[in-house]
Amino acid sequence: MEKSATTAATRSDAPKSESIFLRIVEHPDGSVTRPVVPLVPPDAGGSEAAAIISKDVLLDEAKGTWLRLYLPSRPPPEAKLPVLLYLHGGGFVLFSPDFLLYNAFCERAAAALPALVVSLHYRLSPEHRLPLAYDDAADALRWLLLAAGPSGAADPWVASHGDLSRCFLAGSSSGGNIAYHAGLRMRAAGQQLKVAGLVMIQPYFGGEERTGSEARSGEDPVLPLRASDMMWRMALPAGATRDHEYCNPTAAKAVGGGAAPALPRCLVTGCKGDPLFDRQEAFAEMLEKAGAAEELVVRFDHEGYHAIELFEPASADKLLAEVREFVYGSASK
Repeated sequence: MEKSATTAATRSDAPKSESIFLRIVEHPDGSVTRPVVPLVPPDAGGSEAAAIISKDVLLDEAKGTWLRLYLPSRPPPEAKLPVLLYLHGGGFVLFSPDFLLYNAFCERAAAALPALVVSLHYRLSPEHRLPLAYDDAADALRWLLLAAGPSGAADPWVASHGDLSRCFLAGSSSGGNIAYHAGLRMRAAGQQLKVAGLVMIQPYFGGEERTGSEARSGEDPVLPLRASDMMWRMALPAGATRDHEYCNPTAAKAVGGGAAPALPRCLVTGCKGDPLFDRQEAFAEMLEKAGAAEELVVRFDHEGYHAIELFEPASADKLLAEVREFVYGSASK
């Protein structure tokens, strides 16, 4: 589904992007210096006025991975909540669950759905290239299974309030990419914890040949083309092109075609002003044609830009209403 390219990305009079991704500094030894962003601590104690309480839990000390859990301060006394394992964006290179904007979004999600939200700090590129972030998502799913059980590894929030029969793998941008690939891996491995669905919010995909929406994004304020190219170069296995399956699933062998769908129920969302919009349309089309998901729900009628849900409350509320419908609608599936 390639769109005709334009020359807008190369216009000399186009305003220069101030994207945070362009503030990443690469060093000759392959390391990077990341821009400083505001971080916030968890609020495990909560308050009378607080709708959400949160806490941090170590996942794997050797890998440096951890989780931030968000729970409504007054969860239903009898019914348990769906569990949303959330994977933040940042081009695989930036951010963590305690970044101010992702923390606020997860608080909002936990209250709006409502759900027990578990936000993963996965290993970042280029120090830890793909597929390690996919492995970390699998580790987090295994942790949830142990955390819900009677063993010494149980977590009281998960054990008391989490309904693992309604466990969803959700991600924004690069987190949406991780959700997709981790979901494929879980199905192929016969993971004991069955994921009820995938929520892919403006998932981050790419490719060697430019789409129309990419070609117009040279100075996009959030995700300019040169920043996206840089992050793919940092994240993909050494020597891989942007047509590698981690980046461009539409260029790889199509998923599906087996006796059963390769994926559980899937929700894919996109915004028309996102440089990745054409990629997301092609991705959803691939899933549909391959019969790759038990059910495919596509929401591409959003206006706006990449990661708009982090900056505009009204957009976040619209998105979360769609996620709520998808999550709670699964009870009848």
